[in-house]
Amino acid sequence: MVEIFSSRWRLPFQHHPRWLMGLLTTHRTLVLVLWIVGFALVFGWQLSSMDGVSFFRRGPVARPIPRLRPVAYNLTDFGGVGDGKTLNTEAFERAVEAISKLGARGGGQLNVPPGFWLTAPFNLTSHMTLFLAEGAVILGIEDESYWQLMPPLPSYGYGREHKGPRYGSLIHGQNLKDIVITGHNGTINGQGQMWWTKYKKRILNYTRGPLVQLMWSKDIVISNITLRDSPFWTLHPYDCKNVTISHVTILAPVSGAPNTDGIDPDSCEDVLIENCYICVGDDAVAIKSGWDQYGIAYGRPSANITLRNLTVQSVVSAGISIGSEMSGGVSNITVENLIVWESRRGIRIKTAPGRGGYVRNIFYRNVTLDNVRVGIVIKTDYNEHPDEGFDPAAVPIIKNITYSGIHGQGVRVPVRIDGSEEIPVKDISFRDISIGLSYKKKHIFQCSFVEGRVIGSIFPAPCENLDLYDEQGRLVKLSSSQNSTDIDYDI
Repeated sequence: MVEIFSSRWRLPFQHHPRWLMGLLTTHRTLVLVLWIVGFALVFGWQLSSMDGVSFFRRGPVARPIPRLRPVAYNLTDFGGVGDGKTLNTEAFERAVEAISKLGARGGGQLNVPPGFWLTAPFNLTSHMTLFLAEGAVILGIEDESYWQLMPPLPSYGYGREHKGPRYGSLIHGQNLKDIVITGHNGTINGQGQMWWTKYKKRILNYTRGPLVQLMWSKDIVISNITLRDSPFWTLHPYDCKNVTISHVTILAPVSGAPNTDGIDPDSCEDVLIENCYICVGDDAVAIKSGWDQYGIAYGRPSANITLRNLTVQSVVSAGISIGSEMSGGVSNITVENLIVWESRRGIRIKTAPGRGGYVRNIFYRNVTLDNVRVGIVIKTDYNEHPDEGFDPAAVPIIKNITYSGIHGQGVRVPVRIDGSEEIPVKDISFRDISIGLSYKKKHIFQCSFVEGRVIGSIFPAPCENLDLYDEQGRLVKLSSSQNSTDIDYDI
């Protein structure tokens, strides 16, 4: 039975020689291989024609670096090695020294190519452009013994965290003019994790240093770069004039990265900060001008500062702050086209008795608050002082603050203006306010010792401290209780 079945259904090629069977088998294998290769070629060609997919390409073509100065160098010309391990401090220093001799010719440009360029702190020079190519990363060395100590800032009295000297910044400059830090979105990375850990363990003996700090300088442009993981404040212009910061991304962990403010203009004049994304572990922007008696004595205000087209996040602090170190005065500030999202506070002014100085002529326009715990904040008891030598009778003046076009959703307390008998808030104005709430109870528009006005209809309903005007600016109702207090920090 089995034999009959086998004879009847035996395959034809079983009667042919073995060499023919081998040839046929090889031919089938070859056809199969060619079919697979052809399919892969067609599939790969289709992928390579899609945007953003480079199937047969070697990789992205490096963007050519523009020449922005009469003379341009590459860091590799001075022995730089971008392997993330070699220390390049001397290469940076030699490059800066060469550029320092070119001022009469219009200065020089230092190009940092793609790679990881480990370095200790170094200084810039006047008439210099530091250009970070796409894929270039400057890395701060994770060893504080390489970070030089500097005298305390004169308007602070001593290092912000410890008496005595302070650590300098990774990239530093003093008494300079015509400075440009730009690129194709290259990165300056402070590798701050080591600093944050030691700070929290209280084993640092000096105040941590900023990532980038320029002091007593003018005509500064910082654009098209990423700054991340600063040991302390990220970008700190101190007593500078004519500063433009544009298209800069600033990043740090939203928690566990203490005091990593994004941008802190400090006793600066004529500053423009625009088109930036900032997500950090403290205030995204904090405008300052010195601390208590030291700031009063130094006497340099921050003035004529515009912030526009910013998107910011601060889970532990505020999107935009003025103060608390504002003893030299802060005036003529415009904040417009701002988005604050997933933050503890939106826009804040903070000060205290002992600060002295003033905060005046402040204008907020077109601000969006998205899931912010407290939207608008003025706090007058931020009692942090450098030492016992401050004068409690030196009280700041807060006046002429305007909020217009403030909108949002998911805000727990839209407004908290906490003036005091010592520091009343005067001449405050609200117009075109509409903020969606996440907390459906009373005390969501909180006021204390406030004098000012509401123009037109706003939501939520304002506190009784404020005068009411219609859209045409005609008085509707005068407040009879400007000194009443309705502050509740439990919500």
